Amino acid sequence: MNFDSTRPSPAVYFDEEFETLPLPKVRRVQDELWSTQWDYVRSMSAFYRTKLSHWIDREITLDSLVDLPFTEKDELRISQENDSPFGDYAACGEASVARLHRTSGTTGRPLILANSRRDAQWVAQAGARSMWAAGLRPTDRVVHCLNYCMWTGGFTDHTILEATGATVIPFGVGNTRLLIDSILNLGINAISCTPSYPGLIEQVLRELDGVGPRDLKLDLGLFGGEAGLDNPDLRSAMEDKWGFKVRNANFGLSEVLSILGGQTDWTNDLLFHASDVVFAEIIDPATLERQPLVTGAVGELVCTHLRKECQPLIRYRTRDVITVTATEAGPDGRTAWRFRVTGRTDDMFNVRGINVFPSAVRVAVESLPQFSSGMFRIVLKGDGPYDRIVMRVEAANGLPESAWQDAVNAIEAAVRARVGSTATVTMVPFEHFPRTEGKTRWIDKEPA
Repeated sequence: MNFDSTRPSPAVYFDEEFETLPLPKVRRVQDELWSTQWDYVRSMSAFYRTKLSHWIDREITLDSLVDLPFTEKDELRISQENDSPFGDYAACGEASVARLHRTSGTTGRPLILANSRRDAQWVAQAGARSMWAAGLRPTDRVVHCLNYCMWTGGFTDHTILEATGATVIPFGVGNTRLLIDSILNLGINAISCTPSYPGLIEQVLRELDGVGPRDLKLDLGLFGGEAGLDNPDLRSAMEDKWGFKVRNANFGLSEVLSILGGQTDWTNDLLFHASDVVFAEIIDPATLERQPLVTGAVGELVCTHLRKECQPLIRYRTRDVITVTATEAGPDGRTAWRFRVTGRTDDMFNVRGINVFPSAVRVAVESLPQFSSGMFRIVLKGDGPYDRIVMRVEAANGLPESAWQDAVNAIEAAVRARVGSTATVTMVPFEHFPRTEGKTRWIDKEPA
């Protein structure tokens, strides 16, 4: 099922055949794909021939994947250090590599990511399902404001937007005044960016006389790269201010698949749109045992490629903690299971025995737009564990200092209710923290 942006466009689905396939039939498709992929990986990947030498001659099924060890990101880094640039987990030759990207390197040395032409088609197919479900159509003009400098979110997500048939304006980041002029002059009605970026646009708009967020006449915001968009308070505040529909349309991992899931108009949850490219497991972060993929399951997302030529991964630990919210078909007939991202095991910290995720703190802060702009930093001194959550929180635009103590009290109570830990909040003025075109940092680490 390769994508074809010239085909007739259905009203509801980008890929109706697969998007409405009952989950038992999806599993049969996955079993067939995995049988082929397992033969490919064990014959072509030196990394997995060594790592899985005990299992390499066995017929491994998706059920018996649990017998195999996990793949860790540090293993991929070491593989690339020893066999630059692709690593010995690459399973194709140089002639098959069509495109290179790199990760941001925010949690260590960047990875070099390779895709074949077929890899790129599968990425675009799965991602376009997400963008279509979020509301993007061939009649839209969407400006893409993610970094094009080797990061997957730039060029690869551009190809995903194009696969829907929409007209894509490849703007990138920076020169916000020109972006505003372009939106106004080109009739652009949709934007693809991080959820933090509208804050930077708003900052520039305040320098223009008489031009507000709604004057840009954007009606669809396609967001990704940061947590928090499952918070209905944040979405409502953004929609009220900008007049556009807010969709988290872009959840994924560069080394696995640019877009695995996204929101649609009838749920705040994410739909897993990539079940014919990636097999998902959920593991208990403490015991590392696989959990059934049923409503209410909570654990770390582990991914195995069902289709990948250049750098296939088996049981890759994403470090994203998710909660499965539903497995039945949605009201529009889409059968993808649904989930929320509730944190990351690698940015989790411990406060008096409670595991705290910055994304949960963010939900608490953003639930009080009358007191805070939503920008904050968690201050971690030393290596922990910690006895409280120390925070600097930015005041809402126009909030007088005389009201800051009320804001402190409300935010500390919200964090305690949401996270279960005591917080100590210090208020800072509006626009104290820099706005960014890229991912926003929520934690400041300081020496003890």
